[in-house]
Amino acid sequence: MHQNPERIQQFTADVAGMKLRDPATGLDRLLTRLGLAGMVAGVSFAVVSWFISHGTRNPLQQRDAIVLGLLGVTLAVVGGVLWLKATLAGFLRFWMARLCYEQQAQADRLAGVLAPCGPAGPAGTVSPPAGPGAASPGDGAFAGGRTP
Repeated sequence: MHQNPERIQQFTADVAGMKLRDPATGLDRLLTRLGLAGMVAGVSFAVVSWFISHGTRNPLQQRDAIVLGLLGVTLAVVGGVLWLKATLAGFLRFWMARLCYEQQAQADRLAGVLAPCGPAGPAGTVSPPAGPGAASPGDGAFAGGRTP
């Protein structure tokens, strides 16, 4: 990757001008912590409910354990979704900033390459023949004025 300190400074200034919130102190960090806690608590509920349901012969207590187990599985799934949302948000935020920077750098490189060409086209291109025997694109003749 080409390093362009002027472009990096401009990008940093543009990001600062957007007044984006810091992801490390905001909602994403809270969701990550809640998601991890939910996954741990959900697995714990499921394991405890398994031991409760297998430790008794009372059907009422077993049904309570089934409800506790389903609550644990639900809590683990919701916690996983919250954790995944927060993790992907941080990654995609970084990815989007990187993509914007790389596209701008590519546009700058293309502009630098195409700028010397001017309106006439790049150097070394051949213009179409213009003369009495020259073929025009719409007359069905080959170059040189001869037809098959």
